[in-house]
Amino acid sequence: MPKPTPQIVHKQTQLVQRLAQVGIALSLEKDPDALLEMILNEAQSIAHADGGTLYYLNAYDQLEYAIVRTHSLHIAYGGKDRQTPPFRPINLYNLETNQPNDSIKVVHAVLNQKPINIADVYEDKDYDFKATKNFDHQFKYRTQSVLTIPMVNHKHEAIACLQLVNAIDPVTGEISPFSDEIVTIVQALASQAAVILDNKQLIESQRNLLESFIKIIAQSIDAKSPYTGNHCERVPVLTEMLAEAACNDRHGVFKSFSLTDEEKYELHIAAWLHDCGKIVTPVHVMDKATKLETIHDRISEILTRIEVMKRDAKIAWLEGALAQHDYDARLEELVNAAAFLTQANKGSEFMDDEDVAQLNHLATEYWQMAGQDKPLLTETELYNLSIRRGTITPQERQIMNDHMVHTVNMLESMPWPKHLRRVPEYACGHHEKMDGTGYPRGLLASTMSVPARMMAVADVFEALTAADRPYKPAKKLSESMAIIAKLKQLNHLDPQIVDFFITSGVYKDYARRYLDEELIDAVDEEAILNVELAPMQMQMRKR
Repeated sequence: MPKPTPQIVHKQTQLVQRLAQVGIALSLEKDPDALLEMILNEAQSIAHADGGTLYYLNAYDQLEYAIVRTHSLHIAYGGKDRQTPPFRPINLYNLETNQPNDSIKVVHAVLNQKPINIADVYEDKDYDFKATKNFDHQFKYRTQSVLTIPMVNHKHEAIACLQLVNAIDPVTGEISPFSDEIVTIVQALASQAAVILDNKQLIESQRNLLESFIKIIAQSIDAKSPYTGNHCERVPVLTEMLAEAACNDRHGVFKSFSLTDEEKYELHIAAWLHDCGKIVTPVHVMDKATKLETIHDRISEILTRIEVMKRDAKIAWLEGALAQHDYDARLEELVNAAAFLTQANKGSEFMDDEDVAQLNHLATEYWQMAGQDKPLLTETELYNLSIRRGTITPQERQIMNDHMVHTVNMLESMPWPKHLRRVPEYACGHHEKMDGTGYPRGLLASTMSVPARMMAVADVFEALTAADRPYKPAKKLSESMAIIAKLKQLNHLDPQIVDFFITSGVYKDYARRYLDEELIDAVDEEAILNVELAPMQMQMRKR
């Protein structure tokens, strides 16, 4: 066997070095389309091939065209930012007989996991090149040498196939067969690329599984209540809108703020999990639309008692035990009591001392049942109706707040990988306040990351603008932003993020996408931007 010349040795060394460089480049590429494009481009370059196609095996036993290139015809389909190849997939098996389509060369190569090297397709008798010849006729092309190499993963499964067309002699420019040396090099490239591609597909499938699982949890929480059915979906949207706008801020307060794609994904996951602890919150607390609601609204029981009292008053009048004017006065008194209790139960207005005193007076009223005196209001009913603002008691408020404790416990017990290690911090901070009076940990702004503070703004704004809450009517945009301004002033929300929320226009963009048109009105932005901050907030703003 003749000894290789220095020129051949040098050429082989260059090819090996090139293969190593390509392997490194492939392993670093994260975009799937760009990765497939790089595999084909490098294979064509190494083999000096005029044309090339990269197929991938789909879930239906079909080879789909991923990338198609023919330099001399200026054909370029697939890859990053290019049109999808307009060719139908190739079935590995005949749809009628379920037999392998072995007469198609690329199918034969994939099913047998062996490369096929043909010097001239017009002289080959083993495979059906009808489609190739039709292509040649249509584009006035001459397909000659073809190299087909299946891409096999570590499980010995074909996941794709690389096909090169017309090797061009770099010296003469003539079409030539693919040499054994080139076949070996391209086969090594295909094998290396198959492992990298398979690993990336595995990582992508795991990522998709994680995200799907997380979204199922969020959707399950939303499904518990018809009144908050969009909250877990919309908070991520708004949080990511704010973060993206901050990343694009070139001259403002966030000009030095940035997030990598991995960090954006980390925030995305955290936003979807921000209320995961609500999975253990009782529905009757989450959905408490009125002060007396549990499994049902107990106001109906009180109103029934009043109807019994009205009936007894009428009986007393009919029997002569009650004068007409006394009966009329009693009837009016009971009607007013029913109206007052019905309104008080809604919790839509602040209960002042006079209202509470009237409740206490009604609690001294009695009605008759089976000859026994029963209080019009039980102690529990009086306690609930006496709630000054809103519909839930302090104990129920604690149960609601405890969802954050559960969120912290759940997320911090999970073995997050390095690129998701800040998910608990981002997700668990949306009820913290900048002055340290929030929950569950009472964190100060200085100990919270910017994304966590952004999520706090997003969570509050979504809750304010939501039109599906049982305990409040839908607010106009100006009303919601006025409350945001108050929370900024009280140092509950980060002043800089609130200001950026306005100046970036994110609140308007969100409103246009998710608020009913009649709720979108003019907002006094200057008043919010210039709101006078409490002394502590002014100090913190200088941090």
